[in-house]
Parts: sequence; C-alpha cells; structure tokens
Amino acid sequence: MLQGAKDKMSGPLASGTCSDPEEVSDLKSPLSSRFREPLTHARFQELFGGAEPEPELPAEPCLPCLCRLRRRRASACSGPGAWRVLLARLPPLRWLPQYRWRAWLLGDAVAGVTVGVVHVPQGMAFALLTSVPPVFGLYTSFFPVLIYSLLGTGRHLSTGTFAVLSLMTGSVVERVVPEPLAGNLSGIEREQLEARRVGAAAAVAFGSGALMLGMFVLQLGVLSTFLSEPVIKALTSGAALHVLVSQLPSLLGLSLPRQIGCFSLFKTLAAVLSALSQSSPAEVTISALSLVLLVPVKELNVRFRDRLLTPIPGEVVMVLLATVLCFTSSLDTRYNVQVVGPLPGGFPQPLLPTLDELPRILADSLPISLVTFAVSTSLASIYADKYSYTIEPNQELLAHGVSNLISSLFSCFPNSATLATTSLLVDAGGNTQLAGLFSCAVVLAALLWLRPFFYYLPKAVLACINISSMRQMFFQMQELPQLWHISHVDFAVWIVTWVAVVTLNVDLGLAVGVVVSMMTVVCRTQRVQCLELGLAEGTELYRPIRESRKLLQVPGLCILSYPAPLYFATRGQFHRILEWHLGLGERIKPGAEPVRVAILDFSGITFVDAAGAREVVQLTRRCQDDGIYLLLAQCNALVLETLTRARLLDSVSPEQLFVSVQDAAAHALERLKPTGPKICTVWV
Repeated sequence: MLQGAKDKMSGPLASGTCSDPEEVSDLKSPLSSRFREPLTHARFQELFGGAEPEPELPAEPCLPCLCRLRRRRASACSGPGAWRVLLARLPPLRWLPQYRWRAWLLGDAVAGVTVGVVHVPQGMAFALLTSVPPVFGLYTSFFPVLIYSLLGTGRHLSTGTFAVLSLMTGSVVERVVPEPLAGNLSGIEREQLEARRVGAAAAVAFGSGALMLGMFVLQLGVLSTFLSEPVIKALTSGAALHVLVSQLPSLLGLSLPRQIGCFSLFKTLAAVLSALSQSSPAEVTISALSLVLLVPVKELNVRFRDRLLTPIPGEVVMVLLATVLCFTSSLDTRYNVQVVGPLPGGFPQPLLPTLDELPRILADSLPISLVTFAVSTSLASIYADKYSYTIEPNQELLAHGVSNLISSLFSCFPNSATLATTSLLVDAGGNTQLAGLFSCAVVLAALLWLRPFFYYLPKAVLACINISSMRQMFFQMQELPQLWHISHVDFAVWIVTWVAVVTLNVDLGLAVGVVVSMMTVVCRTQRVQCLELGLAEGTELYRPIRESRKLLQVPGLCILSYPAPLYFATRGQFHRILEWHLGLGERIKPGAEPVRVAILDFSGITFVDAAGAREVVQLTRRCQDDGIYLLLAQCNALVLETLTRARLLDSVSPEQLFVSVQDAAAHALERLKPTGPKICTVWV
C-alpha cells in the first residue's frame, strides 16, 4: 500500500521509488528530471555554494565603528563621493536637468500661483489656531515652502501651514504662555504677550526640527511605518472636530479663553453654550454668509475638478468681499467686529527662539515631529506611486527637519505637507517642486505690497476658512464601512484612536492610537489558527483536509508549519501547540497514533529572537527523549544563523536540515517505509 501511495506522489516525495540509477538526474538540474535525492542544507551549500565571503580589510588600530565612520568620510571626501552626496541631499540637481520646460513650466506656474493664492488667507487663518498674530501664518507659508522645494523629494507635495499641527502647537502655546485671568490688557501688554507666544511657537518648531534632524542622522525614516493609515486618518478626523469647536467663539464673536488639556473639546462647548446670549449678531451674520459661499465652492471644486481649468479660489473671493464690506461699512467701529488689524512690513529679523522654554516643550515637539513626518511621507508616497517615481523617507526627514529648524529663526510655527493644498496643486497641473517657488512668489507679494489691504479683514472669515478647509478630513469617516468590510481590527483601531483624540486631546489620542495599533500586531501573532493539511494526489500541494477528502496521509508522520515570528511573546504558544500535536509529555491527542517523525516547516517564521531559539533547541531535545525524529525545513538564512548560535547543531545533525518540506517528507517516507500508507500533516 505504501508503494501505491508513493506512485501517486511526484517530485521529491517519490525519490524513494526510484532504484534505477539512470532515472536519477544530476542534482544541479532538478527541473529537467522528475526524481532526485532529498536535498539538505549541507548538500545544497555543497552543490550551489553560499554567499560570497566579503574580502577582509586590513586591521586598523581603532574601534570598528570609528573605522567605518572614517572610511565613510574618506569615500565622501573624494570627488565622485562628494558629488553622490550632493545629488542625494539636493534633489533639484537630479530632476532639474531632466525638466521638460515646454511641457511642465506652464503647469507648475499655474499650480504654484493657485496654491500661493490659497496660502495667503489660509496661513493667516491657521495662525489663529496657533494663538499667534495672522502675519506669522504668512511667514510660515513662505520660508518652509522655499526650503522644501530645495530639499524635498515629493514632486507633488505642497507644504506650509497645517490645521492639525497648528491646533497642537496652539495648545502648547496656551499652556506655556497663558493669557492673564484679569483680561483687558493694554496695548503694550498685548504686544508683549503676543511676542512671548510667537517665541513659544517658534521654539516648538525649533524642537520638532531638531528632533527630525536627529532622526535623519540615525536613519530612522522607517519610523513612519509605526503610524498606520487608520491611526493617521482617525487622528486628522478627530483633530478636525477640535478645529471646528475651537473656532466657534470666533464665529459667534465671543471672547472666551482657549481650553487646553484633556476634555478641552467639551469644555469649549460648555463655555460657548453658556455665553451664547452674548454673541455678536454682526459676526454671526458674517460667519453664516462666509460658510454659505465657502462650502458650496469647495463642493464644486471637488465634483467638477476634471472640467475646471483651475479650482475656484473661494477663500480669496471671500477675503475680498469681506474686507471691502467691513471697510465701507465700518463694521469694526460700528458693531465691534474683530479685524486682523495692522500687519508688520517685510520679514522679521533672524532670531534664535527663546530656548528657556525648550525643555518644557521638547516632549510636545515629539508628537508634532512624528505627525509632520508621517502625514508628509504618506502624502508624498500616494502621489509618487500615482506618477511612478520614488521618495526617500530619510531625505524627507532632512527636508522637514531643516525646514522647521531654519524657519523657526524667522518666527515661524511648525509646518508640514497638507492634503488640501497638495490635491489643489495636483488638480491645477503641478509637476515638480518648482511650483513651490511660484507659490512663494505670491506669498512674498502679499507680504510686501498687500499688507494694508488685510487690515479690515474680519477674523470671523478666517475662522470660516479654517472650518471649510477641514472638509476632506470630516469626509474620511465615509471610509469606515469599507474599512469594516476589509478588516475589523483596523476598524477598531480607527474608532479607538478617534474617540481618544476627541475625548482627550490630539497628543494623547496619537499615543493611544500608536499603542493600540502596535498591540494589534502583537495580538495577531498570538492568534495563529491550526489547520490540518494533507497532500493532494498527484501533486506536491498541501491543502486543508476540510476542503478535500482526496488527501494522502501516513500515521506516525506529522508536518507542522508555524506562520508567525517566533519571539518572546509567541514562545509559550509555540510550546503548547507543538506539545499537543507531537504528543510530548502528557499532552497526547486521544485516539492518535504516536508521532515517530516530525517536520517543522519554518518558511512562515520571519525572525527568531533568543527566547524563540532556545525554545526550538529545547524542543529538539525533548523530541530526542521521546523518540521522535525531528526534521527542520525551509529556514531562512537569518533564522538558521540565530538557531545555530543557540547551539541547535548540538541536538540535530546537518542531515536533519532540509531546503524544502518536500525534501524533508521524502526523507521521512524512507524512514517510515515499513509502516502504514498514510501521511498526517498539520498547518499551525
């Protein structure tokens, strides 16, 4: 019966039936023959060789890390090495020589001007979220954009003010430089308070830029992967609700202190409801008319983006109308409407932020730098995949780190890429980072020549611009049904992160989201489903027995495959599963024949730590004590190296390590030849 079962097996599993030497082909040409001998790791290395050994370098009288650093510096100081470093750190040297001037210049110019026109009112609006005067939003829309155009790798990325970062920075500023409870500040006291707040916001930008530069030096661009897509989308959606609630006092003309800390959203709602009777009818009217114009225009730009030559600049139109109306009607004096007021001319003098507050805000700079990097990298990756080019995460760290660090010297607050202006730039025909230079030109013109025009701009209009810019973030909740259909776990991460952001605050919500996201990864490695597999007749395919009954089985042979990393968190589960299936100790399955040969398929084990390696070594010794012949198959190089360092070869011989499950099964069949006709295979 065993012979009949073997005749149905093809490839390596049938090697034991071939007794004619002419039927056994050369092992170096396995594809040209149906039969060959089982191939162990040692035999594979003998036939095909291992990796080429690295040439030994001459001994140097210093530490290895210093030697590598010296060699790296020496190679970089050479002519070709310096040019390679320059190309890597200044992306325009790579894309500018290949720039298609006739095809791309007009699109970059139109897109840059369009984004610049939006940057002007949006920058001033987001400055209010940061609790600094509006003109500093214009500075933040100029310097970071200019620097990223020179250092960034995202060709379609638009950087500048970002509502989520402005909200996070504003919370820090309000905590570090709170407004006096007495209120009714004089003009000089108000200027001093604003100067301190500007310094605190610039210090946050300095700290986040320094942290990103440190991450660049350590090559930690991979950290962006720890902020998963559900966490980012839930964070931005929850922050959009914070922005909406924080702008209610400005919409209603109420002078209320800004709430910070946990449950700030509910505190703000309670304060607004209690002071609702004191709202200004004039500012409520201005806010209502502004939203009536801005929201439909946003919807038209989205629905007819393919038909419009360039998006309708609703923010600019609203700013023009509101400013003219306020000036002609004297709304600021007759109805006490809050306006932007005078804007200082030119640019601020470069000044190092007040580092006295840096130790207090460094902890707040960390989540801001992580959000900056994660949002910018994810946006850049989306458009890089769409337009078939690549971005470099570590270079993005350098670009945003330098952008925040240098712009903080000019009193700018933290900045990053934004979804709204990036999609606007792409829809307007932008192709490269050159569009950023045209955007800077528009902001520069506003700073130099249009400052007097913004004097009568009502702050309620800026609050409406803040709210309307959150449209895409609010509509991210429409993806929840699809996310539930794809993955219940990711749906749970989204909901938990959103609830934490809304109920606590953005910083703590981000921390909760990251922890929950990482815990789901650990929990998934703990939930490994055990499936019993069999060998399909006439093939080398292993399928679940519940899917088909035409599977070959042999008592006494057990094949186990563990599709998860083997580390300290999964060691106990691995131990229990193998005890159960192999019948080690007292864990014997009722009615099952004792296992004589076991095959462990390590193809699903991507890495093994010290605890996992020791568990495998202990397993091999227990199998020896119980009379089970253990074979290991398909160990990758890293796993095999770790097991070898754990002294695995003291318990098993090299002849028990095979390159595939089929080879190990063929060897096991030879060992079990006198026994029954069935194979029992299990997939863990």
